[in-house]
Amino acid sequence: MINRRNLLAAGSASVALPAVAQAADPALAPARIIPLWPDRAPGGEKVTVQQRAVPRSATSGPEDVAWYGVTRPTLGIVRPARPNGYALLMAPGGGYERVASAPSGGGMARFLAGRGFLVGTLIYRLPYDGWAAGPDAPLQDAQRAFRLLAREAGPGVKTGVIGFSAGGHVAGSLASRFAEASYAPLDALDRTSARPAFAGMFFPVVTMAAPYAHGQSRRNLIGQDPTPERIARWSVEQNIPADMPPSFVTVAADDRTVPAENSLMLFSALRAKKVPSALHVFDVGGHGFGKPGDPSGPGHFWPDLFEDWLRRQKLEPIS
Repeated sequence: MINRRNLLAAGSASVALPAVAQAADPALAPARIIPLWPDRAPGGEKVTVQQRAVPRSATSGPEDVAWYGVTRPTLGIVRPARPNGYALLMAPGGGYERVASAPSGGGMARFLAGRGFLVGTLIYRLPYDGWAAGPDAPLQDAQRAFRLLAREAGPGVKTGVIGFSAGGHVAGSLASRFAEASYAPLDALDRTSARPAFAGMFFPVVTMAAPYAHGQSRRNLIGQDPTPERIARWSVEQNIPADMPPSFVTVAADDRTVPAENSLMLFSALRAKKVPSALHVFDVGGHGFGKPGDPSGPGHFWPDLFEDWLRRQKLEPIS
């Protein structure tokens, strides 16, 4: 439950998802929140944090929250009234310090569902909270959530992953490391593929290497003074496999939070491995640019650009 007295604990949290003033579509079914794990999340024997949600500002509405100490990761599913044949696992941002989203995905999930996407919003565990997997705790949740969403989507639906800011790093990690067994299988679901059909990364955190690493994300993910080996392992651009799914990347050149070079490095690495990919760099927009449909900035353009790109890919549904 949101407690305004906890607002101070949020500090000066930066906006990691575009702010979406989108009214609920009465044609959309209410979000369904699914626990990721049948019991407790793996590797939590030394975890002592308490999960809590706080408003992101003094004027925040009920959906504008940030989650700290996530111990019960979830997948919030919003089904479209008119399906377009695609499903999106959506990873919000938060600098790996928090997860900045309502469990339902809020206005962004409704906006995308209004365009026909089945949306599954991932509230993932944070790497510094004592999980045995450490930096791979978010990847464990992403792999499990993707499998759940693909099952929910059903045969014939092309299921991919998208992520914003640090959530872009979660999406990139899933897209590049889908074949890794990041946790011991719990059931038959965990023996199904975790490879997304496509990936979308929006103003993403990508590299852990100086000088372009996002300091907060790097510190929370791999520590204040990481070794070169840790930097390399958790830098998405250094771990692109030849079978990485087609990828869409977009950023604003004036992003002062996560340097645009993150996106440029990722696109260069994708091209080097001949992964079908697209890059859009807007001249202005900052970090978390614009509302979908906002005529004043990139928010007016990226949904159409993404859908146009997506329709032109030769994608196979998850079997």
